[in-house]
Amino acid sequence: MQTLISNPKLRGLAAAFGALCISAFLASPALAGGLIAYEVGTKDVGLASAGYSARAQDASTAFTNPAGMTRLEGTQVLAAGQLLWANTKYSIDSGTSPELGTGDGGYLTGSDGWFVGGGAFVSYSATDKLSLGFALTGNFGAPLSYDDDWVGRYYVQDTTLIGISLIPSIAYQTTDNVSVSFGVTAMNGYYDNQIAINNVNPAFGDGQLKFDDSVWGYGVNLGLLWDWTEDTRFGLTWNSQIDLDFKAGLEWSGLAPGIETVLGNAGLLNNSLKVGIKVPQQVMASTFTQVNDKWAILGSLGWQEWSKFGLLQLGLDDSTNPSGVATDLNFKDTYHAALGAQYQLDNPWQLNFGVAYDSAFQSGNVSPLLAANAAWRFGFGAERPLGEKSVWGLATEYMYGGNLDVNTQSAVPVAAGGRGNLVGSYDNISTLFFSIYGNWQF
Repeated sequence: MQTLISNPKLRGLAAAFGALCISAFLASPALAGGLIAYEVGTKDVGLASAGYSARAQDASTAFTNPAGMTRLEGTQVLAAGQLLWANTKYSIDSGTSPELGTGDGGYLTGSDGWFVGGGAFVSYSATDKLSLGFALTGNFGAPLSYDDDWVGRYYVQDTTLIGISLIPSIAYQTTDNVSVSFGVTAMNGYYDNQIAINNVNPAFGDGQLKFDDSVWGYGVNLGLLWDWTEDTRFGLTWNSQIDLDFKAGLEWSGLAPGIETVLGNAGLLNNSLKVGIKVPQQVMASTFTQVNDKWAILGSLGWQEWSKFGLLQLGLDDSTNPSGVATDLNFKDTYHAALGAQYQLDNPWQLNFGVAYDSAFQSGNVSPLLAANAAWRFGFGAERPLGEKSVWGLATEYMYGGNLDVNTQSAVPVAAGGRGNLVGSYDNISTLFFSIYGNWQF
């Protein structure tokens, strides 16, 4: 046993396994603050994702562009932890049906807006040209939890859509300046949606409809890293669409006798529902240029195919005359741009800066199921060596989503079994990210 433990490569693999176990705890359903996040606790938080697929400076490249692993020596392990606070709260407008009350829903994410996340990443140089990698993190999801009595409870009370990904990959250096990679994403998706049901008779309060399921979905990832010159390199990645095909029975509770009879006659009480969520395919192109011994400039351009997302609005438009429980929501593709820089101080610290913009995936008014849309990101971080073959760093980012209007009209009044008019806004929505990470070489 002593001989095995003293083997440097085995020690590295043991440390990698330990980091992955820690990451499994951190990458909880409370992780995601958006739908596809670039923030998983790494240096990319401080760079606002600038240079995402070209940076290749640590083991996180096993996630962002595995082709970059051919630039790393030996076995490298990166473990990252992240704390977030989201300022997402609903403001009620006078156009909201007064019968719905005055509840604003409170802070929608985590515990009073706070939640945690992280990730673990491993790169292993099998030969001079061949590298193997593994990543474990959760960067896809949109969890929202409103107070039960909020004014939009007939549209949504709680909704959680989370994807935790395991990503093995392989990279090969085909020429002196070109590397390519192939990887597989195995995503465990969890979907939960709870909606209040209008019982019409106030004596019975609200009923509830719940849908939840967990499934696996799979995708492939391709990467390219091209060293154009000694100081400039380009990265290109493609991640395929991942299908998460949820199917579960509809769970009804607290229904008034008359409403239960109506739903039974409509054949809705014992039905199951299929919800096909498509995690969008995406393309990311990035560049990294070492301008001099102090400065480096980084940039990224990306595209995500949200038009095929496939999210449903659950609930009853008219609980006294139900025609179905699900309505399609439509989204549009998004674009991403980021620009950042790194500055090396005279002392060991390296500073990271970045700004990024993601376009809107909802047109006009947003759904209370997804209190997110276009966003600006502003990042800052600092990193320094920790011994000869390790570094640690801190990073923070401010993501600003502006004001998002909601204007959902109901054809049926609340008193007659309808959902009511929901008019208002999410004002100055924003998220603060705080990250700490370490990268070790063995």
